[in-house]
Amino acid sequence: MKEIGKIWMNGKLVPFKDAKVHVLTHALHYSTAVFEGIRCYNTPKGSAIFRLPEHVDRFFRSAKLYSMKMEYTKEQITDAIVKTVKASTLKECYIRPLAYYGYGTMGLTPTPNKVDVSIACWEWKMGESKAGKQTGAKCKISSWLRIDSRSQPMQAKAASNYANAALARVEALKNGYDEAIMLNYHGKIAEGSAENIFVVKDGQIYTPPLTSGCLAGITRDSVIQIIESNGMDIAEQELERDDLYSADEIFMTGTAAEVKSVSQVDDVTIADGKMGNVTKSLQKSFMDVAMGKDERFIHWLQYL
Repeated sequence: MKEIGKIWMNGKLVPFKDAKVHVLTHALHYSTAVFEGIRCYNTPKGSAIFRLPEHVDRFFRSAKLYSMKMEYTKEQITDAIVKTVKASTLKECYIRPLAYYGYGTMGLTPTPNKVDVSIACWEWKMGESKAGKQTGAKCKISSWLRIDSRSQPMQAKAASNYANAALARVEALKNGYDEAIMLNYHGKIAEGSAENIFVVKDGQIYTPPLTSGCLAGITRDSVIQIIESNGMDIAEQELERDDLYSADEIFMTGTAAEVKSVSQVDDVTIADGKMGNVTKSLQKSFMDVAMGKDERFIHWLQYL
């Protein structure tokens, strides 16, 4: 990772290399942290942060679900995100706000500790999201089940949730796949390790409901709104493993992934193994929105 610009920590911009925490930081031991992933795009009209208010809202909602007392308002965090991006000098980047129980009292109970907040951004390249952009990603149904709301609040974008996802991702990579697809405790499709999932069958688009245990992805919501605005049909319903194998197309969405195609699930090739027309269309539509070329969704962009 290139150390470019500065990182915002508890109200101050500090040099990238000096953004450090104590080894006894509570979140490091007990995974008591929540975060966001946000994109800033280099559009023809300048750098613009995508759906910033929605990300900040979810950031605070996640904190509330973990009883975190934030010392900053939404307006202050929004302003800090903009300042951090500007300080980076990057025209396009990935932004990571993080709230975590800091150094103070050790032990399982987090609440005696202060909630620290940091905001970092870094240069974004294709990286993990490359598979599925030009050619379809190969996915494995994970042997690890997606945890659900009986265990943890699944609508919090919490670090602890991603330990579960990381196990699934590593398993998939070790077995020669690009990504994992996780089932919930009822055997229904939940989501990828870091993406929401959509299936196209006979001209209809389907995606699992939030009750399946998937995160309320902001890219997921964006794509659903784009689908509806483009006059296409979308239904939220529970999906079986068989629905993936028999699909005409499968695609995934996420802040990093944007819209990516899936060409294979386990040892089953999806349709002819090539990116489908619906996925291609939505890839283009989403990027038109992100680049400020679609006036219907221009309000989703906050220009710097």
